[in-house]
Amino acid sequence: MTQNTVQPDPKMTARDIEVFYGQKKAINGVSIDIDMENVTAFIGPSGCGKSTFLRTLNRMNDTIPSARVKGTIMLDGEDIYSSSMDVVQLRARVGMVFQKPNPFPKSIYDNIAYGPRIHGLASDKEELDQIVEKSLQRAGLWNEVKDRLSESGTALSGGQQQRLCIARAIAVDPEVILMDEPCSALDPIATAKIEELIHELRGKYAIVIVTHNMQQAARVSQRTAFFHLGDMVEYGETSEMFTNPQQEKTRDYITGRYG
Repeated sequence: MTQNTVQPDPKMTARDIEVFYGQKKAINGVSIDIDMENVTAFIGPSGCGKSTFLRTLNRMNDTIPSARVKGTIMLDGEDIYSSSMDVVQLRARVGMVFQKPNPFPKSIYDNIAYGPRIHGLASDKEELDQIVEKSLQRAGLWNEVKDRLSESGTALSGGQQQRLCIARAIAVDPEVILMDEPCSALDPIATAKIEELIHELRGKYAIVIVTHNMQQAARVSQRTAFFHLGDMVEYGETSEMFTNPQQEKTRDYITGRYG
């Protein structure tokens, strides 16, 4: 079988990933490559393992006492589960945006400056100001908040709060951004802004988005993985998967027979 397209080099590779919560197995041997050029979407019914798998990519499952992860995940050829991996550093490199916007109860400025301060990314106030401005610009928020930087981040609208959280993730110069249903708490206008933002960030970061909204996956991603009951049933080009799925389970899900 000849490949028409040259596959970009993967930024992250996951091989034979299994996740257990106590005795219960939540993920069954998933392998996937994630690259910088394509936005990758994880779709599937609720409780199918897509968020659980996403959380293995920056070791967020470490925060759940009963969770165990088996398999190998490499970031630029480095094993992220090796004992020498600094998890704080890893989460700066692999940022995360959650379902519900979660700005810190601090000023807009301090929300963005928090990470760069911890990681020593700015040598002085001027450099920190530049990082804050650049991050807010990249998140499409600068013009809306530039005169309100001392106001609380929690005073923003839901959509603005989510873009603030994206700006906060960008501020520490990550390589990968994970988004776990980032629009599910937002109205259609705020959702459109986040989707537009994902388009603009593509190529600057490797982006993975979990979404239960198939139209959203079709709009924002170039590659899609379909999860069902802890298995990755199918993974491929988004356009191909939505028009010509290879697996019957994928076809049934996409045509709305279950979900």
